[in-house]
Amino acid sequence: MLELIGIAIFIALIGLSIALHELGHLMPAKRFGVKVTDYMIGFGPTLWSRVRGETRYGIKAIPVGGYIRMIGMLPPAPGDPAGTARSMTTGRFATMVAQARQQSLEEIGPGDADRVFYKLPVRKRMVIMLGGPFMNLAFAFVLFAVLLMGVGVPTPTMEVSSIGQCTPTPTQPTGEPLPSGECPTGSSPAPAAVAGFAPGDVVLSIDGVPYADWTAATDWIRENPGVTTTVTVDRDGVPVDLTVTIGEATRPVYDDTGMPTDEVATAGYVGLAPGVAWQPQPWTAVPEYMWDITVRSVEALISLPVRLYELVTETLLGGGERQVDSPVSVVGVSRIGGDVAAMDQPFRAKVATFLGLLASLNLFLFLFNLLPILPLDGGHVAGAAYEGVRRWLARVTGRPDPGPVDIARLLPVAYVVAGVLLAMGVIVIWADLVKPISLG
Repeated sequence: MLELIGIAIFIALIGLSIALHELGHLMPAKRFGVKVTDYMIGFGPTLWSRVRGETRYGIKAIPVGGYIRMIGMLPPAPGDPAGTARSMTTGRFATMVAQARQQSLEEIGPGDADRVFYKLPVRKRMVIMLGGPFMNLAFAFVLFAVLLMGVGVPTPTMEVSSIGQCTPTPTQPTGEPLPSGECPTGSSPAPAAVAGFAPGDVVLSIDGVPYADWTAATDWIRENPGVTTTVTVDRDGVPVDLTVTIGEATRPVYDDTGMPTDEVATAGYVGLAPGVAWQPQPWTAVPEYMWDITVRSVEALISLPVRLYELVTETLLGGGERQVDSPVSVVGVSRIGGDVAAMDQPFRAKVATFLGLLASLNLFLFLFNLLPILPLDGGHVAGAAYEGVRRWLARVTGRPDPGPVDIARLLPVAYVVAGVLLAMGVIVIWADLVKPISLG
């Protein structure tokens, strides 16, 4: 039940992200006087709609995107009178362009000639097209701020939450004992268990040196395998000295995504796991945190074709395990949201994971939509920027105004890109259904 609730909540939050994106287009479009006929969340069959003024607002069945429809997105072809399109065309692509141009012109009703998108100044068109992605960026910033400043960041405390039973090995990096309770071959009882540590103990000092930072204490232990030392703990308000001989553990080295590499590392080991306290961060931590996630998102965007190829060849066709850094669709993200809701974690940890996941998704949408290719927002921005440069050059060189860029000629490219994106979406959705990413 919790999993279904988590999926439903995350689908609703994705819908909110889409709604905000389209609102980022809608508000400046209306502010600049462009006639907007539709504001839709989702694609496919319409589940609900209502007309307010001259705009129909609605929700469609498939929450994988959204759109607003502005009249006059495509200008007349060069040489055509305003409001007309040539009927004589040859070739499949030429016919496709002419039909799209004619459809765009047919949306312009009486009295709407000066309310078309293509007649706006370049700067206003760029504001409209950038409004959607920047709304996602603003939403991501708010979510990260709530996460860091409100929920906080999990920080290890000096309190012992659990005791390891066995020394980790490359084949058993968690140090779990066998079903019989014995340690696996090559492992031995964890030093903390032998020394008599108990959950709830608060580490005060190691080898006579006071420690208030768990990471610093762990670093000292890792650097001193084989050393016998005294650890002083607070147990129910009473200082207790425990003698422990630091063991040695060989474990896999993990990469930035948490996946084990082929390398192993040997270090000192005791077997103590810290408690966790949620520490709110100052507002200055938000930009730095967002920048770090932005760098990772750009890297993920650059590697997307390779990850998609690996998903097909190694996972779907090869039968291999799904990698945690493989592409994921709305279906996959929603399932992850369900997994988070069903996990045996404190409520605060679940909220933090939800916020982080949704914020990262919005940040990725911001970056993805800035790609300078049609039909993405960045493609329209690139076209407007090119037009602005072309008109500026004509003005400074004394040539006639070349007029709006005929972006309709790029529609075949837009259709190809849309087809590729659709194919990618189908592949990733299929992978999310048959081999979903699991957090367990």
